[in-house]
Amino acid sequence: ALWNLVCEDDWKAPLTTSLFFVGVLIGSFISGQLSDRFGRKNILFLTMAVQTGFSFVQIFSTSWEMFTVLFLIVGMGQISNYVVAFILGTEILGKSVRIIFSTLGVCIFFAIGYMLLPLFAYFIRDWRMLLLALTVPGLFCVPLWWIIPESPRWLISQGRYKEAEAIIRKAAKMNGVSVPAELFNTMEMQDSKPQQQQKAILLDLFRTRNIATITIMSLLLWFFTSIGYFGLSLSTPNWHGNAFLNCFLSAVIEVPAYVIAWLLLRSLPRRYSLSGTLFLGGGVVLFIQLVPADFNVLSVCLVMLGKFGITAAFSMLYVYNVELYPTLVRNMAVGATSTASRLGSIIAPYFVYLGAYDRYLPYILMGSLTVLIGILTLFLPESYGSPLPESFEQMLKVKW
Repeated sequence: ALWNLVCEDDWKAPLTTSLFFVGVLIGSFISGQLSDRFGRKNILFLTMAVQTGFSFVQIFSTSWEMFTVLFLIVGMGQISNYVVAFILGTEILGKSVRIIFSTLGVCIFFAIGYMLLPLFAYFIRDWRMLLLALTVPGLFCVPLWWIIPESPRWLISQGRYKEAEAIIRKAAKMNGVSVPAELFNTMEMQDSKPQQQQKAILLDLFRTRNIATITIMSLLLWFFTSIGYFGLSLSTPNWHGNAFLNCFLSAVIEVPAYVIAWLLLRSLPRRYSLSGTLFLGGGVVLFIQLVPADFNVLSVCLVMLGKFGITAAFSMLYVYNVELYPTLVRNMAVGATSTASRLGSIIAPYFVYLGAYDRYLPYILMGSLTVLIGILTLFLPESYGSPLPESFEQMLKVKW
């Protein structure tokens, strides 16, 4: 064990993970604002450098305290990286590619990275060498600075038309598309600078009884789905069998989960697909306690199925959330619910830690909470097939 984190010091292990997620919480707050001010590309590569640099410094940690503080900073870099790359991708890519990128692309590459982790760990048993191996991919991203353009949408919003035009012309040349001589009429653009729309405040999410109900239900939904997702991911070493193999399987199961979530989003009402996957995930996890101790494979399969259901629900939540809120508070709503999910991930290591007292306790808790919010979901309004609401008046009503 690292720095003797056993017996009287065993509280430190879940705390380390929790503090990493605290870093993630702080990072997801600041990354959006930084990328709005300093540009998507600059912040993307800055946070990449933070993540890689501080992972490297972690190798030289002399104490648990130092390791944990650095881990918190790595958490900040890692999530900002993810968020900003997501924003940049959605702003640069054309419509047909964009949907695939934001739903399947990001998720599946996340899962591939997740699968590589236990492979690295299996062959590199010393944690310092493992950290070193995990910082190397960060260096491969350096040449991308010359490949990835800044977001033209962001440049236009900053009034930097010349640079935006250069990027668009370059893209057109690579795609063999002809461009008009004058892309932006700068005079017109100056006039059409969007009038400052009224700023939304957090309280707007609780303005009427209907929107308050939707908000509170969304917050609970994100909070508990996140506990389920990270609880099951982090409890991997507690299952029977080879921890490396289990972690690998836990990552592999995410790919079909994302694909099926994507198919469900295309063809079925949101409420049913969401509560269905939550019932599946929670119900299966509740069943684990009934499996006799010698049926290891079966209990691992059940945990896998549970993870499958919760992962699918987790990826559908984003889309559902965006569709429920009007444009004015949409970003705010996504921010608030993401914060709820980060809080869930901060608490998740302690749910897993309960497994030290009773092997089934974490599963009973996570399973019953997941089934409960599956029932809650059925009361939310159905957004499938209706246009995105622009104003509070257009918001859908809760079902009682």
